[in-house]
Amino acid sequence: MPTFDIVSKIDGQTLDNAINTAKKEILNRYDFNDSKSSVELDKKTNEITVITENDMRLKAIQDAIISRMVKHNLDPGSMDLGKEEYASGNMLRKEIKIREGIDKETAKKIVKSIKDSGLKVQASIMDDQVRVQAKKIDDLQAVIALCRKEDFGQPLQYINMRN
Repeated sequence: MPTFDIVSKIDGQTLDNAINTAKKEILNRYDFNDSKSSVELDKKTNEITVITENDMRLKAIQDAIISRMVKHNLDPGSMDLGKEEYASGNMLRKEIKIREGIDKETAKKIVKSIKDSGLKVQASIMDDQVRVQAKKIDDLQAVIALCRKEDFGQPLQYINMRN
């Protein structure tokens, strides 16, 4: 039976390149001259830590990261922008988490949407992905089109199409 998987993943190397490019862009900007700002990516936890002096610079760094992610074909919708907190002295710190995998609530929404569509497919939740099976590939392509139309709050990719 033809199947495919719905996942939410980000390529770690492409994310690292986007963050490094954003860092270089920030260091070369005139308004960041004599700034103690820093941007670090923890590859194990997929978390970006931004430390800077004020809200204006924090917003500029965020915008630079988002624009670099878009230019590297990464969806900035996968970023979970947390709240900024005060670090030592007059510095601000912000932890930006990169969401990977489909959580249970989103997976249930996807499966419900597929079942409500009336297509003759079977959708099942497997860990952090959703597997869809059908007798015809056309039904699977209809499911992909359906999922692309709806917004589930995070970017989705469609992989492992098997016949």
